[in-house]
Amino acid sequence: MVPKLFAGLVDDASLLPPSRTSLPEAVAKHSEHRGAWFAALLGPLLVPASSMSIELPARAVPVALVGDVPVSALPIAVEKLRAAGAAVLHVEAPVARRGEDPQPGLGDLHALAGHDEDLQVYAEIPLSWGLLDALDTVAEWRSAGLRVAPKFRVGGLAAELFPTPVELAAVICACRDRELPFRLAAGLRHAIRHTDPETGFTHHGFLNVLAASIAAVDGAEVAEVAEVLAATHPLPLVEPCRARRDTARPMFVGFGAVGVVEPLTELIRLGLVIGGSD
Repeated sequence: MVPKLFAGLVDDASLLPPSRTSLPEAVAKHSEHRGAWFAALLGPLLVPASSMSIELPARAVPVALVGDVPVSALPIAVEKLRAAGAAVLHVEAPVARRGEDPQPGLGDLHALAGHDEDLQVYAEIPLSWGLLDALDTVAEWRSAGLRVAPKFRVGGLAAELFPTPVELAAVICACRDRELPFRLAAGLRHAIRHTDPETGFTHHGFLNVLAASIAAVDGAEVAEVAEVLAATHPLPLVEPCRARRDTARPMFVGFGAVGVVEPLTELIRLGLVIGGSD
């Protein structure tokens, strides 16, 4: 009932700020979702690395580690999770602040990826100065066999943290040209691009990003991809996704949401996922 195109699209971010869900509650709910008919939509439970006293309950679930500590501390956190019986699917960590050179931080993640061949590593690269050179570096490492890929933030607490459709389209096309998959974080609250009435910030839609990725791999250039990202009507987004529903998702690996229910409900309303019952 969950088409292949949407498999693993939504990571469980219920442990990340501003959520106040406790670890036992998050694991219990995640386990419940993994037994539901929509389980295929779900990615791992995102666990902040700053929780160094991680003690997963007996019902261990697939997890991913979000690096909010120095990269040098991440291997210890990974081993703690594994010792607790958790399958650690990936690690994601920032390499720089906006305006900083991302290369030194990338070097730290290179060491992590080289140390643990079983670990997929996502480098969170700011959408600012040094981005394209950083993508070139990641592409070189991937061609050499390292399991490294980029992650980008597309929202936050200030307007400048939300890239325009043209800016994000340029990033998607840059990843396409370098054969790089990517993850996204922040701002993806709904399927379709929309303006938050409380903040006035215009958020990217996760379905816009998926349709834009499809357009990019089909040969669209930045202006065309930007049109898809800027769309606020479902029709131009739903149809290309419906046509590709039984194929693997191109480039866009996934994003985190506090709960899987909201994105699931929107996909059902758009007719892209067929609702079921337990």
